[in-house]
Amino acid sequence: MSLKKAGLIVFLILLVDQCIKIYIKTHFHLNESIKVFGLDWFQIYFVENEGAAWGAQLPGEYGKIILSLFRLIIAPLIGYWLYKSVKDNAPKLLIISVSLIFAGAVGNIIDSLLYGVFFESSDNGNIANFLPGGGGYAKPLYGNVVDMLYFPFIKDATFPSWIPFIGGKTFTFFNAIFNIADMAISTGVGILLVFNKKVFPKTESA
Repeated sequence: MSLKKAGLIVFLILLVDQCIKIYIKTHFHLNESIKVFGLDWFQIYFVENEGAAWGAQLPGEYGKIILSLFRLIIAPLIGYWLYKSVKDNAPKLLIISVSLIFAGAVGNIIDSLLYGVFFESSDNGNIANFLPGGGGYAKPLYGNVVDMLYFPFIKDATFPSWIPFIGGKTFTFFNAIFNIADMAISTGVGILLVFNKKVFPKTESA
């Protein structure tokens, strides 16, 4: 697989990811949701998170900057992995999976690096403006990641009473809210795990 084709995968994912995020950020109120095709289990639900993929967070005052700096360090390493995989004629499936992971990492880096600078805060109850006159809501690396894809397949169900500790409590499956970049990362990692023997073929010893 050529570097040009791998770059196209990365570009298309970033384009879709950022277009959707910018639209949601500038057209939705924070925590606003709509049902897609009237379906309860497929919603566009605008939230922002300060952490990693799927809303994970590092605690403490410096958790946000540590995570942002980690992204800036790890993304070039993944990019180099992608470049080297192409140059070494690695299996096509490996190149595709690394392209997905790299695109997802860069997609969320853009949010934390630039969104705080270029957008108003969505916490004030208003829909955020792009390039506000009074400046953005945060310094570079302190921006929040925009999430919007929500698939509550089972909502407000109750655990059976006989289950220890959680019996009688309500739950939602699947309650994570995520974005296209998160999907790309998860898909890429999933390919590496499921098709491990194909993406990392063993070389026969002489």
